[in-house]
Amino acid sequence: MEIPPRSPDGSEKTRQSRELVSSHTGSTLCTSSRSESVWTGTPRSKWEIYHKPVIVVSVGTAVFLFGTVITSLTCVFTDNAKVYRMCGPAFLSLGLMLVVCGLVWIPIIRKKQKQRQKSQFLQSLKSFFFNR
Repeated sequence: MEIPPRSPDGSEKTRQSRELVSSHTGSTLCTSSRSESVWTGTPRSKWEIYHKPVIVVSVGTAVFLFGTVITSLTCVFTDNAKVYRMCGPAFLSLGLMLVVCGLVWIPIIRKKQKQRQKSQFLQSLKSFFFNR
């Protein structure tokens, strides 16, 4: 008679229950993957596609303008000029970095959309020819 192996926590599990658990987690991983949206084919609006980079560019612009205001305060208020000279350029650089990241993100999304359309087209061609 075969003795079932023990798990590290000391509880006994049969081979069949372990296979069920591993197959269950495998199927949930596949269904929750990001690549699933490639095959669903539901059309998305432009806002759904580009909302994240638009938000990043907007926040970056606001932070950049805030840095500009703080930097310009060194000319008006001379009592705290040292603080303004330290904080102003930090906000300027942070805002500029966010603006550039958002603007670079937009062409990347466009390229991915084109690749998705190509892969959906090739998938439909494959299913047309092989499912006959």
